[in-house]
Amino acid sequence: MKRSSGVRIRALAVGGALSLALIAGCSEGSSKDTDSAGSAPSVRALSTAQLKQRILTQDEVDGYKVNAVGEAAPGRNGIKSSDAKCRPLAYVLTGLAPAAPVTEIGRTVREDKKDPTDDATSLDDLADGTFESSLKDSMNLDITSLDLSSYDGDGAEQALKALSTAVESCAAGFTGGTSGDEQKVTKVTATKPSGTGDESVAFTAVTDMDGDKAPLHAEVVRHGNTLATYFTMNIGAMMANKTYTVPTAVIRAQSAKLG
Repeated sequence: MKRSSGVRIRALAVGGALSLALIAGCSEGSSKDTDSAGSAPSVRALSTAQLKQRILTQDEVDGYKVNAVGEAAPGRNGIKSSDAKCRPLAYVLTGLAPAAPVTEIGRTVREDKKDPTDDATSLDDLADGTFESSLKDSMNLDITSLDLSSYDGDGAEQALKALSTAVESCAAGFTGGTSGDEQKVTKVTATKPSGTGDESVAFTAVTDMDGDKAPLHAEVVRHGNTLATYFTMNIGAMMANKTYTVPTAVIRAQSAKLG
């Protein structure tokens, strides 16, 4: 059966970026000691155990599946960007906090979309037009990389400030991501944040995937000295040129646990 080559190429290209998002994150442990002066900071980062108690779990958000990040997640040192000032964006678009914290853990939050109830045996049995429509529909679900990171002192405020600066400075785009699998970002635009936490930064990054423009959405929310980083993709929406965003339900559910 002949299928739409544009759909197949686009799905494959976006799928490559999706696999990057799904494995992105960090091991559940310490990242670095931010006390460069050697004296104890006035505010200490939460421990890994404390972050585990605060990160979203399966029974705390309706309509989504929450899973731990895989052990194969790339290290922060493996994230590159064509311009150093854009690196906070590259981190967030790989599912990490915008700056290295003391502790950091991650989860993948996937929309729990119900399986089709029709009698179609497989996508291979469908005509071209129906195949394309069914493919878009089956992939039309939000997948969010959720990262909690905690900092000593004012580290969380400084990390969010660096991200805000990067959104403005890198508006014309940059190239970044894991070494050997960098993505070309053609445009970065600040968007309206959810309004949760003490302060937040939200943005949309448009990527160029084999000539197709694909928007990626992210928001980073500060709760005291802890950051909650949300990075969302929806392949079906991208393929259908439909709008989507970071799920509000996920942000609110996580924010409720952080106070």
